[in-house]
This record gives sequence, structure tokens and C-alpha cells, in this order.
Amino acid sequence: MKPVHMVAAAVLVVVFALSTAVAADPAPNFALKGLDGKTIELKKLSGKVVVVNFWATWCGPCRREIPGMMKVYDKYKAKGLEIIGIALDQGGWDDVKPYLAKNKITYPIVIGDQKLTEQYGGIEAIPTTFIVDRKGNIAAKHVGMLMEEDFEKAVKAAL
Repeated sequence: MKPVHMVAAAVLVVVFALSTAVAADPAPNFALKGLDGKTIELKKLSGKVVVVNFWATWCGPCRREIPGMMKVYDKYKAKGLEIIGIALDQGGWDDVKPYLAKNKITYPIVIGDQKLTEQYGGIEAIPTTFIVDRKGNIAAKHVGMLMEEDFEKAVKAAL
């Protein structure tokens, strides 16, 4: 085997191992209040595919992916899809409320904090999206903006 092929094979093994490790991990539970004051608790959504999306109002890629996420949510909600947007704005609801008033997001939004981001392995960049399977395990993780087509494929695979 040529050295280049051996390196490529080793990289694939490492990538697969990392993907498998993430996929086997249970998603950390959280209970956070939405804009309406109702608490959203991840473990109470067991049996559904849940997308946990860390974002912020000041993040351009985050804002650009939201319309595609809403389309996919509206299309697959009846099949057991839930999306929870976790805003990481330092100003909390003072920053997020005006954005939500202007942009009618169709899925629930809550406010996250440092502790929650650490429970999810440390969010180093946003947007960061986790897909949680019906058993409550992390099925996929994506750092960066998700195009609508890619997001829909990931959701369909989990449903």
C-alpha cells in the first residue's frame, strides 16, 4: 500500500471512530424556559428526533440557516421532529426578544449558558447543531452553517 493511501485510510478510521463516539453519547438533558415562560426539557421529548441548535442573533451564518430549518421543521414536525434553538446571546432575552419579534421563528427558542455549552462538549463555534435520536442519543453533530438540503438529509436519516 502506498504511504498516501495508508495515511488516507488512517484518517478515515479516526474520523469514523470520532463519529461513532459522538453518536453513542446520550444528549445532555436541559430544562430551559422559552419566550412564553414554558419550560422545555429535552428528556421529555424522548421518542422524537430533536435538533438542538446553538446560535446567536449576531451570528450571520446562524441567521442565514434559520429559514431552511423552519422549512424542514414545518415539513417533518408531524413525523416526530422537534427543533430547539438555544440562543447564546450574552444579553439573554433582552437581545433575543427583539429578534424574535421581527423574525417569526416557528420552533421554540430558549436561552443557553456556559454550563450548557460545556455539557455539550464545549461549543467552539456557532452555529453548532446536534441531532438527537428518538432514544435520546446524539446521532450527529455539525459545526457551521447547514444548508437546507444537507439539514433535511440529516433529519430524514434520523427519522
